[in-house]
Amino acid sequence: MESKEQHPVRLLSLTTRSLTHLTAAMSEMSFEMMRSEDPAVKSAGRRMIDHLAAIGAGLDQHWETLATYSDVPILHESTEALVELELTEIPQEP
Repeated sequence: MESKEQHPVRLLSLTTRSLTHLTAAMSEMSFEMMRSEDPAVKSAGRRMIDHLAAIGAGLDQHWETLATYSDVPILHESTEALVELELTEIPQEP
């Protein structure tokens, strides 16, 4: 059972994990934007990737700080495998 002092660390860990997932999803969408033929969309995708890189660096600091306050290791997103799939065709129902 978690002690009362561990609850804020757990909450911050869950929040940081959610922000990490959100950043990954936004990065994926930004790369999709960069594949566009429209120069404005492509440029917006590049700018978003730059912004997300800065946000990711801040989240890395969150993970490091959380690890110092936790008695147990906090799993960081980089330890989990991220797999990108490309759907080439929408499956038809039988």
